[in-house]
Amino acid sequence: MQTDIDPRSLIGRKAFDRNGTKIGTIDEVYLDDATGEPEWAAVRTGLFSRDAFVPLEPSELADEGLRIPYDRKLIKDAPDFGVGRHLSPEQELQLYHHYRLDISSPASDSVPSSGDKDFGRVAGSED
Repeated sequence: MQTDIDPRSLIGRKAFDRNGTKIGTIDEVYLDDATGEPEWAAVRTGLFSRDAFVPLEPSELADEGLRIPYDRKLIKDAPDFGVGRHLSPEQELQLYHHYRLDISSPASDSVPSSGDKDFGRVAGSED
């Protein structure tokens, strides 16, 4: 995904799966604490107002919204950790495993080795 985008501009945009099917609306964007780069988005899905976390890399921003290169079912089955809080290292690892992402990717080089440091802060929040 483009890293020069203001993460707050993603909030309220529609999110689509790899087939172009609408999944929901982006509620929150989470930044990597070490790099400050947008890393995850929480997408409000369905009638029951559940949030599904989606990776911003390798997603693409298009005119119609955020295109997430995964099937709708996989996205809707993603862990829901609630919005507005840090993602713990364990939660982020669950997301990496859920989407079968390479944990050794550059975005995850900042993952702390000890489990006591929070990361994945919400864009626009104070430290």
